[in-house]
Amino acid sequence: MEIFGYIASVLIGVSLGLIGGGGSILTVPVLVYLFGLDAFLATEYSLFIVGISSVVGSVSYFKKGLVHLRTALVFGIPSIISIFLTRNYILPLIPDEVATISSFVVTKDIFLLLIFAGLMILASYKMIQKNTESSVESLSLQKNNMLLAAGEGSVVGILTGLVGAGGGFMIIPALVNLLKTPMKAAIGTSLVIISLNSLIGFFSSMHSAVIDWRLLATISAIAVVGIIIGSQLSKKIDGKKLKPAFGWFILVMGIYIIVKEVFI
Repeated sequence: MEIFGYIASVLIGVSLGLIGGGGSILTVPVLVYLFGLDAFLATEYSLFIVGISSVVGSVSYFKKGLVHLRTALVFGIPSIISIFLTRNYILPLIPDEVATISSFVVTKDIFLLLIFAGLMILASYKMIQKNTESSVESLSLQKNNMLLAAGEGSVVGILTGLVGAGGGFMIIPALVNLLKTPMKAAIGTSLVIISLNSLIGFFSSMHSAVIDWRLLATISAIAVVGIIIGSQLSKKIDGKKLKPAFGWFILVMGIYIIVKEVFI
């Protein structure tokens, strides 16, 4: 199954490079079902893979001046704080056996995967629905919108800390609609936020897991190749047109995880 895992790792990067998000939500299922990692370790690995890939993906946006650092701070600081608290204080509180329903035991791994599946279904809805984002080309940091953006940053941080996903599907709409960031700059800024969130989350909690650095480095390198490919394809293919199709794929994956963990 590992060969399929490596192929899927390319797709993680391609998605991030092509549509600015979504790829990170594939990482945990790939690590769990194709590489055989437990859910907790998969979220740890996912933070590193997504972080490194996003750093590489953000470079071209920096060069083009399509990263708003002030916006990244408004959104990113609350997010980083939430990730640190979640990885170090909330996750350890989750018991190995969360609940027992009849004869079905909801373990910590199953609980995290079910949360992840719910997040995938939410992400798929946002990808499938028609684009209604504002096309305003000026950055407007109104006080109320800043507070809303900071609040959403905290929510993204909690979700990233729990399930190891970058949260680009939540970050980009928030940057565009709340902070009036142009779409291309929103993608570049989102990649910076995702990279900071993920890498800080990984290094702040890596002491709680035994890391196979060889495997992690290999998957990360393949994902980086994918993001370079995706960035090149984005010059020829409109990522917005591919987003709904990718959304349907994410929806099917989310439903599959629920069915596999609960019924099979």
